[in-house]
Amino acid sequence: MADLLIRNIDKETLKRLKERAARNNRSLQEELKELVEFHAKPDIDETISKVNEILAKYKASGKTFPNSGDELSEERDR
Repeated sequence: MADLLIRNIDKETLKRLKERAARNNRSLQEELKELVEFHAKPDIDETISKVNEILAKYKASGKTFPNSGDELSEERDR
């Protein structure tokens, strides 16, 4: 894992971060790691793009998805 150093944090910001960490029963380092990881996740547009890319490859392979509506109807009829 990589390390990250952030310099020149405002004292009030640091105070709020420490308070937030305490409320979440985490160390300051754990709290900052959680915040960075949360905000570094792909956004909805990136996720949709990736899903569409995978779907296009799947369709290009000639495979199809079964019609789950038909399958559910069959299950209900049993």
